[in-house]
Amino acid sequence: MYTGSFLVFIGLLSVAEYLGMSQAAIGHIFLFVTIAIYAGIGVMSRTSDVAEYYVAGRRVPAVFNGMATAADWMSAASFIGLAGTLYFAGFEGLAFVTGWTGGFVLVAVLLAPYLRKFGQYTIPDFLGARYQGNVARLVGLIAAVLASFIYLVAQIYGVGLITSRFVSVEFEIGLFIGLTGILVCSFLGGMRAVTWTQVAQYVILLIAYLVPVVILSYKLTGVPVPQVMYGQVLTQLSVKEDELLASPVEEEVRRQFFYRAQDFAAKVAHLPESLEAERRALIDRLNLLRVENASAREIAQTERALRDMPRTPAQAGEEWEQARQQALERSRAPPRHADAHPGETAEAVINARNNFLALVFVMMLGTAALPHVLIRYYTTPSVVEARQSVFWSLLFIVLLYVTAPAYAVFAKWEVYNNLIGLHISELPNWVASWGKVGMVKIEDINGDGILQLAELTLNTDVIVLATPEIAGLPYVVAGLVAAGGLAAALSTADGLLLTISNALSHDLYYKVINPGASTHRRLVISKSQLLVVAVVAAWVASLRPDNILFMVGLAFSIAASAFFPALVLGIFWKRANRPGAIAGMLVGLGVTIYYMVRTHPFFGGTQAHAWFGINPISSGIFGVSLGFVTIVVVSLLTRPPPREIQDLVDFVRYPRLPADGPGA
Repeated sequence: MYTGSFLVFIGLLSVAEYLGMSQAAIGHIFLFVTIAIYAGIGVMSRTSDVAEYYVAGRRVPAVFNGMATAADWMSAASFIGLAGTLYFAGFEGLAFVTGWTGGFVLVAVLLAPYLRKFGQYTIPDFLGARYQGNVARLVGLIAAVLASFIYLVAQIYGVGLITSRFVSVEFEIGLFIGLTGILVCSFLGGMRAVTWTQVAQYVILLIAYLVPVVILSYKLTGVPVPQVMYGQVLTQLSVKEDELLASPVEEEVRRQFFYRAQDFAAKVAHLPESLEAERRALIDRLNLLRVENASAREIAQTERALRDMPRTPAQAGEEWEQARQQALERSRAPPRHADAHPGETAEAVINARNNFLALVFVMMLGTAALPHVLIRYYTTPSVVEARQSVFWSLLFIVLLYVTAPAYAVFAKWEVYNNLIGLHISELPNWVASWGKVGMVKIEDINGDGILQLAELTLNTDVIVLATPEIAGLPYVVAGLVAAGGLAAALSTADGLLLTISNALSHDLYYKVINPGASTHRRLVISKSQLLVVAVVAAWVASLRPDNILFMVGLAFSIAASAFFPALVLGIFWKRANRPGAIAGMLVGLGVTIYYMVRTHPFFGGTQAHAWFGINPISSGIFGVSLGFVTIVVVSLLTRPPPREIQDLVDFVRYPRLPADGPGA
């Protein structure tokens, strides 16, 4: 009934658009109606019962838990960022699809049923019980909060992006509009409310993801099955790529960007003299324009350029080096979409292949270790249904993931075929609309008035959201996609917020600080922490950090390195003990963060510090490896865990033991 009602709602809005309803009204209705649906479910699911609040009473059927997990999983990174990554990276982007889907196989085989057999509420709960005490619990708590917070910031950033574009408000205001929806979903009913809200959100995001790409498939191939037909368009796209990349005009544009990169390199090399010369040249130009009574526009542009000049040589060096990197990137021909591990030299090809495999590894193990995903399997009625729930999760996720490559190919074909080569004065409205929020940039570097491929800059996160407009589809489809992206971001944000607040209230406050706290007190602490974390995350997101997919990749690396070795060895190796687990989690987490800081420009690092050429998004590969080694070595050098802990391992591992606890 719910799904049917939503389809009828889409149909009515389509008719309203045909009859003349404005785009602004459609955008407002889509976003506010869907948020109202989630809020209504959240209010109806309110509860003050601890088991209901933390694990939905452990009575969510497998199929619905699978839908909720899929919505929890299909974050803004997957919904908004995955197709964009495939658009730009082509074959290389399949590392995300392969890693994320493969990760659920690891969840089913290695973790979900055993954690459900253990019971309790959180991942630090298991670590505290398995590794004897609060030290392991607190290390797990820190890692869970860190990974979940970074992931949460990415989701709230996605919410701000969507609302600012489709409700026409400032980005920061859009953040807090979305934040209201997140809080209403999770504040009153905890996991119970979040679970049923996520089921509703999955329906919306599935419809929103499939509708535009199905229409595009029919438009381009005559067959509305994009998963089957996109290969035909990819063949045509390859021909178009060859045509564009061999164009003399494109080569000239890339050459001019290369010259610009050289100019910035010379400026950086001659600081601070170059900064003073640049400032003096702008002052002289401004004086000349005023003497010649130049147009107010020219004078204003020169004044703005002077005002925006770096204040210090250090600031100039940072800004000009960043500009040099951007110009250098635009001077290179983009990789062909179907090329596997592209590179101009044998070393570059090997490096691309190694990064592909490293990314698959980190995405798989990160998936299997994300706290907000793993706690979903605490909510099923039994171990059997926990296993079945993983199957349903993977099925519901695959429905979208096998569609993402088609999304990327169809969007790229539309851009290459219908946008590149247009006169800049004739560009469609979506270019200006998305340009206002900083997602699309155009620079006519050769001054011919024609848009060349190298002169167009698209943010990774804009591809899915703008594809309906790029393809000229009705605006109701664009509003539907925005509603789907909002559902994906809100569903994951709900789960992450609950993971953080529950970890702080249950694992820190109740288990460590005040074990005698009442049920009411625990829920008050959890809800207050939820509010605080939400506001802080929204503030960080308002600073507009790196792109969504990178932030999510960082969260995956942290989760994989901190949790995967300790959880797997804790379940399958009785000899793993407290010193080994604590050392392994700290070493894995520390190495991952150290490598990220040393190699990513956002933290002031450089790829020159990379080990074996591995990109910073895959830093978890080192943390996981060293984490496993550290746990094994330290555990073998110290005393084995006591008998009751080994009995706990047997209880978790083997279904023949009684369901009420080890030694029963």
